[in-house]
Parts: sequence; structure tokens; C-alpha cells
Amino acid sequence: MKKTLFLLGLLVSTMTMVGQTASTTDSTKESWYFKVGGSYFIQTAATEFPIVSGALPNTDVYAANGTTLVSRETNTGSFGEGFRTGLTAGYRFTPRLGVEMAFNYYSSNSKTMVETVNRLVAAGPTFVTGSAEGKITAYDLAPAIVLFLGELNGFEPYTKVGVIVPVSGDLTIETNRVYSNPAGTTTTYAKDVVKPNPTVGFMAVLGTSYKLGKNISLYGEVEYRNFTVHGKTKETEAYTENGVDKLNTPTAFRPDASYSASHVDYVDQLNSSSNNPLFNPNTTTTTIPGDTTRPNDAMNEISSYVGISGLGFTLGLKYSL
Repeated sequence: MKKTLFLLGLLVSTMTMVGQTASTTDSTKESWYFKVGGSYFIQTAATEFPIVSGALPNTDVYAANGTTLVSRETNTGSFGEGFRTGLTAGYRFTPRLGVEMAFNYYSSNSKTMVETVNRLVAAGPTFVTGSAEGKITAYDLAPAIVLFLGELNGFEPYTKVGVIVPVSGDLTIETNRVYSNPAGTTTTYAKDVVKPNPTVGFMAVLGTSYKLGKNISLYGEVEYRNFTVHGKTKETEAYTENGVDKLNTPTAFRPDASYSASHVDYVDQLNSSSNNPLFNPNTTTTTIPGDTTRPNDAMNEISSYVGISGLGFTLGLKYSL
């Protein structure tokens, strides 16, 4: 026990001496600094997109008869590709160690999640062609620990690791379809907004700054981030046919205009108590003897995950006090 305490005391003394030596040999003092920058991320891992309103994440192409499937391709990707802007406040405790807190806004590129070409959907005949495009926007906080590696010829490389905590954001899915039959064509548009459950991600950064003046520096970073989010709720905020609002009006192409048709609560399991047509096959807005559905309640669906992992490149300016 005495030996352990002696070694611990020696380690603490050594670290104190190293810290004192660094502070007296490096001109950098304890200080605040602020950064503003912009980033572009590329996706690092493509996964299969989740089901969109009951439609599998496929691109399906049908023959002229509308029933013969000519080709099928699974749609994969990540919402980790896109642009980010951010503000960062940092504080250096020692010449080598500091902390940062960043506030970022992120907007992903749009991704095709579902696509259908010339599918027969009703007698008449009626064919449908369309696609569903998803896009994520989010605000996040990113606290990190920074290790400065020393300055040389104006360059000061550093590394940092931290976490990403989304504070606001959503996945917006816009679906455009064209229905064609002998009576003419109908163009439909739907906008679904998915709100996520709370989550935490991880980031690792390698960067460097270059002094442009006494207090101003240019900085660049390469950042890897990894996290996924899964849905909490979904709401259909808009539905139109030929530009006319039909969100709360039953139509031939969207016969169910109930509350449950526009609102979803995501769950981990579906069972006999779920508000879902697989377990309550008479889902309808009308009263049917023995019908156990709840048209005035949100529909239940299995929660799915989407990835926002990516590799980013950041450029910006740093101001040191």
C-alpha cells in the first residue's frame, strides 16, 4: 500500500513539474478563442433505407402492362453527406490541453429512398410513377477535448475527440407521384416529417491552424463522425393533388384521411394492442362491428434507424483573445 501511494505521489509530482515546465517554455497562455467555419461531409457507410409509409426502400421498374417487374434495386445510402456551418468557443487550460463547445447547423443532401416506375395500382387502368426523397436538417452541440501538439512556423496541429448531441432536427420525406389513367393524370405531393428520439454520436478530429496575425488564424480540420438516429413520431404535414390541398379530404388516391393516416408513433414492437392494420385489419374511419382500430389516434409503426455518419472537411477562421 505504501509503495502504491509513493508511486502515485511521484506520478503526480512528475506531471506537475512537466506542466510547470511547459507553461514556462511555451509562450501560449491560458486563453479563450472562437472559431467560425463551414464543412462538407461525405458519407462513410451506406445502409439500406427504412420503409417509407409501407413502401420498401426499392427502385422498382415495371413493364408496359404495369404488373411485370422488369428490375428492382435496393436503395442504400447515408444522410451523412451534406453541408455544415458552426460556431465554436474554446478555452486552453494549458499550452497543450483545451476544451471546445461547438454549435452546428447541418443540412444533408437529398437521397432517393423509394422509387416506382409504371406500376399498375387499380383497374381502369391506373398506373403510378414516383419517388420519395429524404433530407435531414439538424442543430447540434459538440463538446470536445483538444490536445495541441505545439506550434512550428505558424502552424499548430491538434487533435480532438468529443460527442455530438442533436438538440433539434428532423427527417423530411417528400413524395411526388403521377397517376395516369384514361381520364387523365393526377399529380400528388406529400410531405412527411419524422422527429427523432434523443441520441448521442461520436467524433474524432485532426486539424491545424495557421497564424495570419496576432489574434487571427486560419484553420482546417478533417473530422470523422459516427451516429445513428431512430424515429419517434411522423406527421404528414402536406398532401396535395394537382396543387389542391387534400390533406383532410378522402380521395381515390388517398382514401383514408383520418388522423391515424397522417400521424405515426414509432414503437419497438407491434402486438395486439397496437394501432396498426396488421393487428387491426379493419383500419377505417367508419364504424364496423368488432372493429378495434382507433382512427383518431396515431398509427403505430416499427421504429427504424438512419445513419448520419460521415467524413468531413472544415475550413474557417479562429480568433484568440
